[in-house]
Amino acid sequence: MTRTPPRPAHDGPGPDDVARRAAVRQALSVAAATGVYGISFGALSVAAGLDLWQTMALSLLMFTGGSQFAFVGVLGAGGAGGAAVATAVLLGARNALYGAVLAPLLRYAGLRRLAAAHVTIDESTAVATAQPTPTLARVGFWWAGLGVLVLWNLFTVVGAVVGDALGDPRRWGLDAAAAAAFLGLLWPRLASRAAQVVAAGAAVVALALTPVAPAGVPVLAAAVVAVVLGWRDPGPRLRAPARPATDPGGHA
Repeated sequence: MTRTPPRPAHDGPGPDDVARRAAVRQALSVAAATGVYGISFGALSVAAGLDLWQTMALSLLMFTGGSQFAFVGVLGAGGAGGAAVATAVLLGARNALYGAVLAPLLRYAGLRRLAAAHVTIDESTAVATAQPTPTLARVGFWWAGLGVLVLWNLFTVVGAVVGDALGDPRRWGLDAAAAAAFLGLLWPRLASRAAQVVAAGAAVVALALTPVAPAGVPVLAAAVVAVVLGWRDPGPRLRAPARPATDPGGHA
């Protein structure tokens, strides 16, 4: 019988372990930067007239920051509930586009697919698509999605309870921290000319529409531009390979 030689004691983590830890660190850094900003939502929601339980329900069930801010913003300005819902739905429609990108990478079905859909947001999509392999994409997706879910809801409660005492979190630069995290993820993906053209086109359309279009429309228009320009060349990282016989990394 041939025995497998014992692993030398001085061996460190392998390349797969290093890459997995890097994906987890990246996801947690994004989750922390985004989750803390939930303080702002909690404070604004209570100021708009919602109570603590309603505010918590929005963060837990709607769970898409842009739509939540839009919802309470319309209510706080005296708008009708229907207008608040319509604005939130319009802004959250971008998550459906994220789902079209992530489905070939995650390849989940049943309850796991439903769970993945709930945490398909800007942050989890950005971290997942920044990874070099589908396995690492799934690791980054779950760590970022669940990390934001936990921290966002935790800090929503903090903001709703003590928001008035803390003041506007934008004074601390938390809004800039979240944007900086996104730019850090996006920057390595702009190496090719095609990616630069897509990013520039989407940015121009979003900036042009922001002063004149309702909230949510510039984001959707920019996404459409990116989809149209990137349709012919989705990039090597978005093409999922054939499912392997066993995939231990798909249960992050």
